[in-house]
Amino acid sequence: MFHMPRTINKKNQPDSFIVNAEHIGRRIDNFLLGYLKPIPKSRIYQMVRRGEVRANGGRIRPDYRLRPGDNIRIPPVFDKPGKTLAKPPAYLTEMIKDCILYEDERLVVVDKPAGLVVHSGTGRSFGVIELLRESYLQKKELHLIHRLDRETSGCLLIAKSRATLLQVNAALKNGDVQKEYKALIQGRLDRKKVIVDTPLQRHGNRYGEGLVKIDESGKTAISEFEILKAYRDTSYVKVRIATGRTHQIRVHAKSIGHPIAGDRKYGDREFNKKMRGLGLKRMFLHAGKFAMAELKETGEHRFTAPLPSNLDAVLAKLK
Repeated sequence: MFHMPRTINKKNQPDSFIVNAEHIGRRIDNFLLGYLKPIPKSRIYQMVRRGEVRANGGRIRPDYRLRPGDNIRIPPVFDKPGKTLAKPPAYLTEMIKDCILYEDERLVVVDKPAGLVVHSGTGRSFGVIELLRESYLQKKELHLIHRLDRETSGCLLIAKSRATLLQVNAALKNGDVQKEYKALIQGRLDRKKVIVDTPLQRHGNRYGEGLVKIDESGKTAISEFEILKAYRDTSYVKVRIATGRTHQIRVHAKSIGHPIAGDRKYGDREFNKKMRGLGLKRMFLHAGKFAMAELKETGEHRFTAPLPSNLDAVLAKLK
């Protein structure tokens, strides 16, 4: 396994690595988009076109596919000439270490705090991935296996190699993964369990800042809502999802007339105002469990993240 380079190269020296079996056949542009995650896509393509990225000393095209033993040179990387990328503050890199629920040679599982994005972009200099890389002193290759919205807390899985990423992605595609969330929704469901099976389509920009809507031409999305505790005008529910579409639970909850408490994009304004009066200062959605087949032997990986204390406090007031 090669080591990830620093995106801020204080010595102004190029980085290089030797391609191993894990990355053979990947296009160099796709590889660099993940390898240099904080760097804008336009800057990465500019580097390749100008010949700043080289294989075995020679210029390459963006569609060049990595070969065994290739020596890849990457120049000192900056967002803009003369401007280095922001470095995460030390207190955040220490905080993310305390959020690690599980780690082995293949995976890191983080209990992501609400308010923290999973990766840099759309005006944010760093997220969970960048904090982990910084805390590991850039010595680990890390790949997001799935994503959580900024205001959603809970289990977030990160692979330490592309091989593990592909293996878990295959399990996700085959339905061999169980993802379970806890949420507080407006009103009461009319029965113990409600299954929502309606396709979703993103409308807006490709970074997920637009709205996601029910759309028959969209992607399949299935969510199961189960009541855990019913209150007078709200319900605490468990949500299992068979798919992982952008904003899936939030849009499905809204579509059945039970939006999630504190959801400023898809929620009910008056209901959210009432919940703020009970101390809810974030969206009440938490990724509580992620379970999948064991990666190495017979058995199962099961990761759980306890409900945050600020959400527990809201439930206590409802009681």
